[in-house]
Amino acid sequence: MPEFCHLHCHTHYSFLDGASRIDHLFAKAAELGMPAVAITDHGNLHGIPEFTRAAEKYGLKAILGCEFYLCHSMEDRQDRTRFHQLLLARNEAGYRNLIRLSSLSYTDGFYYKPRIDRAMLATHSEGLVASTCCLQGEVPQAILRRSEAEARALFEQYLEIFGEDYYIEIQDHGIADQRTVNEVLLRWSREYNVKLIATNDVHYVQ
Repeated sequence: MPEFCHLHCHTHYSFLDGASRIDHLFAKAAELGMPAVAITDHGNLHGIPEFTRAAEKYGLKAILGCEFYLCHSMEDRQDRTRFHQLLLARNEAGYRNLIRLSSLSYTDGFYYKPRIDRAMLATHSEGLVASTCCLQGEVPQAILRRSEAEARALFEQYLEIFGEDYYIEIQDHGIADQRTVNEVLLRWSREYNVKLIATNDVHYVQ
């Protein structure tokens, strides 16, 4: 059986959202025989020091990331539209870009939430792995709320930014909208030869 690890996890550092205590998260992953765990808290990197210490304690690999809030433009402080964007650091350059994007989201992009936009993402994409994200991602929302043609154009823009480091993310929690989005994304995976990742959008540990 191929190895599996969770690549979309929210700890208690996802304020008012995540309930996963980091030590409990690693204890459960170790119990299940997973080789690694990712941290992708909403809009911040605050949990990374504790997360890396716990990974060392349990002998697992820590995958460092963040689920950023993405807006159309950081210059527009009237539009409250926000999407989610999952980013994982592939190497040291990627981790440095995570830090840079997180800092800029607060110093330059804070408006109700710490935000980045696609232009900033393109500027600081080196060493980062990105995905189509959850239902709140920009591409899934375009599939659901706009048109497949518009969603495809967005999808191609992300492919241009990240190339082989852009993945189609599939989630299935029994939600009708996820089935709608997955049908399109699975078709695009074959058409564009883009790799898939399956995630569970972890917010708590049982």
